[in-house]
Amino acid sequence: MPLDDARPVVRFLLLTLLTNAISFGIIIPVTPDLVQELGHVNLSTATAIGGQLALTYAGFQFFFSPIMGNLSDRFGRRPVLLLAMFGLAIEFIVMAFAPDLLWLFIARALSGISGASNAPAQSSIADIVKPEQRTRMFGLLSAAFGVGFVIGPAIGGALGQIDLRLPFFVAALLAAINLVYGLVVGQETLKPENRRMFEWRRANALGSLLQVRRLPGILPIACVYFLWQVASLVYPLLWNYFTAARWGWSPGLIGASLAVVGLFMAMTNIVINPRISPRLGERKTALLGMACGAIGMFAYAFAPDGWMGFAIGPFMALQSLTHPALTAMMSRRARVDNQGEVQGFASSVMGLGALTAPLLLSPTQAWFTSGAAPFFFDGAAMFLAGCIALGAMTLLWLIGEQEKGQALT
Repeated sequence: MPLDDARPVVRFLLLTLLTNAISFGIIIPVTPDLVQELGHVNLSTATAIGGQLALTYAGFQFFFSPIMGNLSDRFGRRPVLLLAMFGLAIEFIVMAFAPDLLWLFIARALSGISGASNAPAQSSIADIVKPEQRTRMFGLLSAAFGVGFVIGPAIGGALGQIDLRLPFFVAALLAAINLVYGLVVGQETLKPENRRMFEWRRANALGSLLQVRRLPGILPIACVYFLWQVASLVYPLLWNYFTAARWGWSPGLIGASLAVVGLFMAMTNIVINPRISPRLGERKTALLGMACGAIGMFAYAFAPDGWMGFAIGPFMALQSLTHPALTAMMSRRARVDNQGEVQGFASSVMGLGALTAPLLLSPTQAWFTSGAAPFFFDGAAMFLAGCIALGAMTLLWLIGEQEKGQALT
């Protein structure tokens, strides 16, 4: 499909991800306070519980991403996306009325299932956009997420000052509006002749791995994808707990800081990515984003003053170059009839990273901010994430050198 003809579909996907990001961002500033209130615990214990909530989300996303991807290869992208939108609205309603921590865990499980909609959304782009244009289009999807993070946390921080539950009601309303919008204007992108039968043996993480591993060069990129996911999740996973421990920030300041980062992430993907990625190529663009992200993580780990949390943000936002480039690299290795499966596999890799991050980063942060640690270091998780990001960079560089050697021979 020519890019001009694809624009209505792209607008639908951009608005869908924008609304989802706003809804998700709204609740981040108030989550630490809500966990402390419902669990009757201190901030260090709330940090550990926050990791368990994230683990619940990631576990369900990990197992449902291949199912969503394979369902979209069978029935089309639109019905799967609409189902995910409905689940997201229900999740926020559950969180708004949650009487105890158990219901927060139930809501995060529902959110993990709904979050598996990344696979059909990215597959829709791959259906209608030529391979050489996909990095730019995936960058626009990331930009929509960034804009959502400008609006969402700022609103959530302000609403949280009024009532801790109010952001969840607003998020539920936005998700419901998004569902209605999808029902009215959403279009199908997968042609009937490109669909295939749904098979349970392929609709799971192991089955997806066995099928997708046959595609040349995809597993090394998946390993980079995994490491980068673990590192980059330090922000959505721990930023609110980190800033509360380091600088004593309120929900309003947490929301404002996330809005600043989201603004620069959006600018990176709208202005910088379209100019850099065609010149550098996907691999070098990803390396540049990882380098900026790693430097930002190390800077946050040792930043003594709260104003630095705002000052480092614009530079760190350049890490948003990474995800579109890696997604495009994986998309190039797919066939026309298994884009959903490959994107489902990519989402599973992200889900595996999201499973690992709370098991690794949250306990690190909780321990080094508790009395049990040999010394207090509230930047421990940031420092560890920076080291993992360096590992992802090294692996991607080695992959590039190996591919150069193979090309020469």
